[in-house]
Amino acid sequence: MYDILILGSGPAGLTAALYAARANKKTLVLGGADMGGQLRVIHKLENYPGFIGTGAELAEFIKKQVESFGVEIVSANAKMIRNKEQETGYKVVADNGTEYESRVVIIATGATPRKLDITGAREFMGRGISYCATCDGFFYKDKDVLVIGGGNSALSDALYLADVAKSVTILYRKSAFSRAEQIQVDRVNATKNIRVMFNTELASVGGNDSGLTHAVTHSGETIACDGVFVAIGHEANTDFLADTFERDVAGRVVPDGLAPGMFVAGDVRSGVKMQVATAVGTGCECAIDAIEYLNNGVAQIRYV
Repeated sequence: MYDILILGSGPAGLTAALYAARANKKTLVLGGADMGGQLRVIHKLENYPGFIGTGAELAEFIKKQVESFGVEIVSANAKMIRNKEQETGYKVVADNGTEYESRVVIIATGATPRKLDITGAREFMGRGISYCATCDGFFYKDKDVLVIGGGNSALSDALYLADVAKSVTILYRKSAFSRAEQIQVDRVNATKNIRVMFNTELASVGGNDSGLTHAVTHSGETIACDGVFVAIGHEANTDFLADTFERDVAGRVVPDGLAPGMFVAGDVRSGVKMQVATAVGTGCECAIDAIEYLNNGVAQIRYV
Protein backbone atom coordinates (compact mmCIF):
# COMPACT_ATOMS: atom_id res chain seq x y z
CA MET A 1 0.00 0.00 0.00
CA TYR A 2 1.40 3.35 -1.06
CA ASP A 3 0.55 6.69 0.48
CA ILE A 4 0.66 8.56 -2.84
CA LEU A 5 0.54 7.06 -6.31
CA ILE A 6 1.38 9.46 -9.15
CA LEU A 7 0.34 8.75 -12.71
CA GLY A 8 2.78 10.39 -15.11
CA SER A 9 6.48 11.30 -15.11
CA GLY A 10 6.44 14.75 -16.68
CA PRO A 11 7.39 17.87 -14.71
CA ALA A 12 4.04 17.85 -12.87
CA GLY A 13 4.28 14.22 -11.78
CA LEU A 14 7.95 14.36 -10.83
CA THR A 15 7.48 17.57 -8.84
CA ALA A 16 4.59 16.01 -6.95
CA ALA A 17 6.77 12.97 -6.23
CA LEU A 18 9.57 15.16 -4.91
CA TYR A 19 7.30 16.93 -2.43
CA ALA A 20 5.57 13.70 -1.41
CA ALA A 21 8.82 11.88 -0.71
CA ARG A 22 10.26 14.77 1.29
CA ALA A 23 7.13 14.58 3.46
CA ASN A 24 8.04 10.95 4.20
CA LYS A 25 5.14 9.54 2.19
CA LYS A 26 5.61 6.19 0.49
CA THR A 27 5.41 7.26 -3.14
CA LEU A 28 5.16 5.44 -6.47
CA VAL A 29 5.32 7.01 -9.93
CA LEU A 30 3.84 5.13 -12.89
CA GLY A 31 6.00 6.90 -15.44
CA GLY A 32 4.97 5.23 -18.68
CA ALA A 33 7.39 4.38 -21.49
CA ASP A 34 8.42 8.00 -22.14
CA MET A 35 10.08 9.23 -18.96
CA GLY A 36 9.72 13.00 -18.72
CA GLY A 37 6.57 13.26 -20.82
CA GLN A 38 6.49 16.12 -23.30
CA LEU A 39 9.44 17.70 -21.51
CA ARG A 40 11.80 15.20 -23.11
CA VAL A 41 11.11 16.42 -26.68
CA ILE A 42 11.88 20.10 -26.04
CA HIS A 43 15.03 20.83 -28.01
CA LYS A 44 15.82 24.16 -26.36
CA LEU A 45 14.25 25.05 -23.02
CA GLU A 46 14.94 28.65 -22.09
CA ASN A 47 11.73 29.92 -20.46
CA TYR A 48 12.02 27.86 -17.27
CA PRO A 49 13.64 30.01 -14.56
CA GLY A 50 17.17 28.99 -13.61
CA PHE A 51 17.69 26.49 -16.43
CA ILE A 52 18.75 26.58 -20.08
CA GLY A 53 19.25 23.34 -21.96
CA THR A 54 17.20 20.51 -23.45
CA GLY A 55 13.99 19.29 -21.89
CA ALA A 56 15.44 15.79 -21.72
CA GLU A 57 18.32 17.07 -19.59
CA LEU A 58 15.96 18.74 -17.13
CA ALA A 59 13.74 15.65 -16.99
CA GLU A 60 16.70 13.40 -16.18
CA PHE A 61 17.96 15.81 -13.51
CA ILE A 62 14.56 15.92 -11.78
CA LYS A 63 14.20 12.13 -12.04
CA LYS A 64 17.54 11.57 -10.28
CA GLN A 65 16.61 14.15 -7.65
CA VAL A 66 13.30 12.39 -7.02
CA GLU A 67 14.92 8.95 -6.81
CA SER A 68 17.47 10.25 -4.29
CA PHE A 69 14.56 10.68 -1.86
CA GLY A 70 13.46 7.08 -2.29
CA VAL A 71 10.62 7.45 -4.81
CA GLU A 72 9.89 4.27 -6.75
CA ILE A 73 9.45 4.80 -10.50
CA VAL A 74 7.89 2.11 -12.70
CA SER A 75 7.74 2.21 -16.51
CA ALA A 76 4.05 1.44 -16.83
CA ASN A 77 0.80 3.23 -17.65
CA ALA A 78 -2.48 3.16 -15.78
CA LYS A 79 -5.30 1.25 -17.45
CA MET A 80 -7.99 1.74 -14.80
CA ILE A 81 -8.62 3.37 -11.42
CA ARG A 82 -11.14 1.95 -9.01
CA ASN A 83 -12.01 2.22 -5.32
CA LYS A 84 -10.88 -0.40 -2.84
CA GLU A 85 -13.85 -2.45 -1.73
CA GLN A 86 -15.22 -1.36 1.66
CA GLU A 87 -12.04 0.63 2.35
CA THR A 88 -10.66 4.06 1.64
CA GLY A 89 -8.10 4.46 -1.08
CA TYR A 90 -7.72 3.37 -4.67
CA LYS A 91 -6.53 0.51 -6.83
CA VAL A 92 -4.75 1.31 -10.08
CA VAL A 93 -4.50 -1.40 -12.70
CA ALA A 94 -1.40 -0.91 -14.88
CA ASP A 95 -0.55 -2.18 -18.34
CA ASN A 96 2.31 -4.25 -16.91
CA GLY A 97 -0.28 -6.55 -15.34
CA THR A 98 0.23 -5.27 -11.80
CA GLU A 99 -2.42 -3.77 -9.53
CA TYR A 100 -1.21 -1.02 -7.19
CA GLU A 101 -2.99 0.23 -4.07
CA SER A 102 -2.68 3.73 -2.69
CA ARG A 103 -4.41 6.03 -0.25
CA VAL A 104 -4.09 8.95 -2.69
CA VAL A 105 -3.81 9.22 -6.47
CA ILE A 106 -2.42 12.20 -8.37
CA ILE A 107 -3.29 12.22 -12.06
CA ALA A 108 -0.47 13.86 -14.05
CA THR A 109 -0.66 11.95 -17.32
CA GLY A 110 -0.19 15.04 -19.49
CA ALA A 111 -1.13 15.30 -23.14
CA THR A 112 -0.02 13.96 -26.50
CA PRO A 113 0.23 15.73 -29.87
CA ARG A 114 -3.03 16.04 -31.77
CA LYS A 115 -2.97 13.95 -34.93
CA LEU A 116 -3.29 15.37 -38.43
CA ASP A 117 -6.65 14.32 -39.86
CA ILE A 118 -6.18 14.47 -43.63
CA THR A 119 -5.97 11.97 -46.48
CA GLY A 120 -2.72 10.02 -46.32
CA ALA A 121 -1.67 11.08 -42.82
CA ARG A 122 -2.27 7.67 -41.30
CA GLU A 123 -0.73 5.78 -44.24
CA PHE A 124 2.50 7.80 -44.13
CA MET A 125 2.88 7.85 -40.34
CA GLY A 126 6.55 7.05 -39.73
CA ARG A 127 7.27 7.33 -43.45
CA GLY A 128 7.11 11.11 -43.75
CA ILE A 129 4.58 12.17 -41.12
CA SER A 130 6.09 12.91 -37.71
CA TYR A 131 4.91 14.43 -34.44
CA CYS A 132 8.35 14.84 -32.89
CA ALA A 133 10.98 16.99 -34.59
CA THR A 134 13.68 16.21 -32.04
CA CYS A 135 13.01 12.48 -32.39
CA ASP A 136 12.90 12.25 -36.19
CA GLY A 137 14.64 15.37 -37.51
CA PHE A 138 17.91 13.50 -38.02
CA PHE A 139 16.33 11.42 -40.80
CA TYR A 140 15.68 14.56 -42.87
CA LYS A 141 19.21 15.88 -43.15
CA ASP A 142 19.52 18.05 -46.29
CA LYS A 143 15.90 17.38 -47.22
CA ASP A 144 12.82 19.57 -47.65
CA VAL A 145 10.25 19.46 -44.85
CA LEU A 146 7.00 21.12 -43.83
CA VAL A 147 5.93 22.15 -40.34
CA ILE A 148 2.20 22.38 -39.65
CA GLY A 149 1.11 24.82 -36.94
CA GLY A 150 1.63 28.34 -35.68
CA GLY A 151 2.22 28.18 -31.94
CA ASN A 152 5.45 28.10 -29.97
CA SER A 153 5.84 24.35 -30.48
CA ALA A 154 5.59 24.63 -34.26
CA LEU A 155 8.06 27.51 -34.46
CA SER A 156 10.46 25.74 -32.11
CA ASP A 157 10.27 22.64 -34.31
CA ALA A 158 10.92 24.74 -37.42
CA LEU A 159 14.00 26.34 -35.86
CA TYR A 160 15.34 22.95 -34.80
CA LEU A 161 14.75 21.45 -38.25
CA ALA A 162 16.37 24.43 -39.98
CA ASP A 163 19.72 23.25 -38.59
CA VAL A 164 19.20 19.82 -40.12
CA ALA A 165 17.05 20.06 -43.24
CA LYS A 166 17.79 21.87 -46.49
CA SER A 167 14.55 23.85 -46.27
CA VAL A 168 11.67 24.27 -43.85
CA THR A 169 8.24 25.58 -44.83
CA ILE A 170 5.76 26.48 -42.10
CA LEU A 171 2.10 26.13 -43.06
CA TYR A 172 -0.32 27.98 -40.81
CA ARG A 173 -4.06 28.31 -41.23
CA LYS A 174 -4.22 31.88 -39.85
CA SER A 175 -2.90 35.13 -41.31
CA ALA A 176 -0.27 35.75 -38.61
CA PHE A 177 1.51 34.04 -35.71
CA SER A 178 -0.95 35.22 -33.08
CA ARG A 179 -0.24 32.44 -30.56
CA ALA A 180 3.57 32.37 -30.60
CA GLU A 181 6.01 34.42 -28.54
CA GLN A 182 7.53 37.32 -30.44
CA ILE A 183 11.07 36.11 -29.80
CA GLN A 184 10.24 32.87 -31.61
CA VAL A 185 8.63 34.76 -34.50
CA ASP A 186 11.71 36.98 -34.83
CA ARG A 187 14.01 33.96 -34.91
CA VAL A 188 11.92 32.29 -37.61
CA ASN A 189 11.91 35.45 -39.71
CA ALA A 190 15.69 35.72 -39.37
CA THR A 191 16.38 32.11 -40.46
CA LYS A 192 17.21 32.00 -44.16
CA ASN A 193 16.04 28.47 -44.93
CA ILE A 194 12.62 28.90 -43.29
CA ARG A 195 9.69 30.26 -45.26
CA VAL A 196 6.12 30.76 -44.07
CA MET A 197 2.84 30.18 -45.89
CA PHE A 198 -0.05 31.80 -44.00
CA ASN A 199 -3.74 31.07 -44.65
CA THR A 200 -2.75 27.59 -45.75
CA GLU A 201 -4.00 24.16 -44.73
CA LEU A 202 -3.18 20.72 -46.06
CA ALA A 203 -5.84 18.57 -47.69
CA SER A 204 -3.71 15.49 -48.30
CA VAL A 205 -0.24 14.00 -48.46
CA GLY A 206 1.03 11.45 -50.93
CA GLY A 207 4.06 9.49 -52.03
CA ASN A 208 5.27 6.04 -52.96
CA ASP A 209 6.66 2.92 -51.33
CA SER A 210 9.80 4.83 -50.38
CA GLY A 211 7.86 7.41 -48.39
CA LEU A 212 6.30 10.85 -48.62
CA THR A 213 6.98 12.96 -51.73
CA HIS A 214 4.42 15.77 -51.68
CA ALA A 215 1.56 17.51 -49.92
CA VAL A 216 -1.53 19.19 -51.38
CA THR A 217 -3.16 22.29 -49.88
CA HIS A 218 -6.88 23.08 -49.77
CA SER A 219 -6.33 25.54 -52.61
CA GLY A 220 -4.98 22.72 -54.78
CA GLU A 221 -1.30 23.68 -54.65
CA THR A 222 1.14 20.76 -54.61
CA ILE A 223 4.24 21.20 -52.46
CA ALA A 224 7.17 18.83 -52.95
CA CYS A 225 8.51 17.65 -49.59
CA ASP A 226 10.22 14.74 -47.91
CA GLY A 227 8.57 15.07 -44.53
CA VAL A 228 5.75 16.76 -42.62
CA PHE A 229 6.15 17.63 -38.94
CA VAL A 230 2.87 18.27 -37.13
CA ALA A 231 2.50 20.67 -34.18
CA ILE A 232 -1.20 21.53 -33.98
CA GLY A 233 -1.86 21.21 -30.28
CA HIS A 234 -2.32 18.42 -27.77
CA GLU A 235 -5.02 16.12 -26.42
CA ALA A 236 -5.29 15.15 -22.77
CA ASN A 237 -4.27 11.59 -21.86
CA THR A 238 -7.45 10.50 -20.13
CA ASP A 239 -8.57 7.40 -22.03
CA PHE A 240 -7.97 5.22 -18.96
CA LEU A 241 -10.41 7.26 -16.84
CA ALA A 242 -14.07 6.34 -16.46
CA ASP A 243 -16.78 8.53 -17.99
CA THR A 244 -17.74 9.68 -14.51
CA PHE A 245 -14.64 11.89 -14.34
CA GLU A 246 -15.68 15.45 -15.16
CA ARG A 247 -13.84 16.93 -18.15
CA ASP A 248 -13.86 20.31 -19.88
CA VAL A 249 -14.52 20.88 -23.60
CA ALA A 250 -10.87 20.08 -24.35
CA GLY A 251 -11.12 16.74 -22.53
CA ARG A 252 -9.00 17.81 -19.56
CA VAL A 253 -9.92 16.78 -16.03
CA VAL A 254 -11.79 19.28 -13.85
CA PRO A 255 -10.18 19.21 -10.37
CA ASP A 256 -13.35 20.25 -8.50
CA GLY A 257 -15.12 17.15 -9.78
CA LEU A 258 -12.66 14.65 -8.33
CA ALA A 259 -13.36 12.27 -5.45
CA PRO A 260 -11.64 12.80 -2.07
CA GLY A 261 -8.05 11.62 -2.17
CA MET A 262 -7.69 12.24 -5.88
CA PHE A 263 -5.87 15.20 -7.45
CA VAL A 264 -4.86 16.36 -10.95
CA ALA A 265 -1.81 18.31 -12.11
CA GLY A 266 -0.12 19.51 -15.28
CA ASP A 267 -1.34 19.52 -18.88
CA VAL A 268 -4.16 17.06 -18.14
CA ARG A 269 -5.74 19.52 -15.69
CA SER A 270 -8.49 21.88 -16.80
CA GLY A 271 -7.66 25.59 -16.89
CA VAL A 272 -3.87 25.23 -16.82
CA LYS A 273 -1.59 26.87 -19.38
CA MET A 274 0.56 24.21 -21.01
CA GLN A 275 3.99 25.32 -19.80
CA VAL A 276 6.74 23.59 -17.83
CA ALA A 277 6.48 26.22 -15.11
CA THR A 278 2.73 25.74 -14.63
CA ALA A 279 3.13 21.94 -14.65
CA VAL A 280 5.68 22.22 -11.85
CA GLY A 281 3.43 24.62 -9.95
CA THR A 282 0.36 22.38 -10.11
CA GLY A 283 2.47 19.34 -9.23
CA CYS A 284 3.65 21.15 -6.11
CA GLU A 285 0.10 22.25 -5.27
CA CYS A 286 -1.35 18.76 -5.62
CA ALA A 287 1.39 17.19 -3.52
CA ILE A 288 0.89 19.69 -0.70
CA ASP A 289 -2.88 19.14 -0.82
CA ALA A 290 -2.39 15.36 -0.86
CA ILE A 291 -0.02 15.48 2.12
CA GLU A 292 -2.50 17.61 4.08
CA TYR A 293 -5.30 15.23 3.13
CA LEU A 294 -3.32 12.23 4.44
CA ASN A 295 -2.18 13.95 7.61
CA ASN A 296 -5.67 15.17 8.54
CA GLY A 297 -7.39 11.81 8.13
CA VAL A 298 -9.12 10.13 5.22
CA ALA A 299 -12.72 10.98 4.39
CA GLN A 300 -15.22 8.60 2.86
CA ILE A 301 -14.48 8.15 -0.84
CA ARG A 302 -17.29 7.92 -3.32
CA TYR A 303 -17.19 5.40 -6.14
CA VAL A 304 -15.97 6.61 -9.56
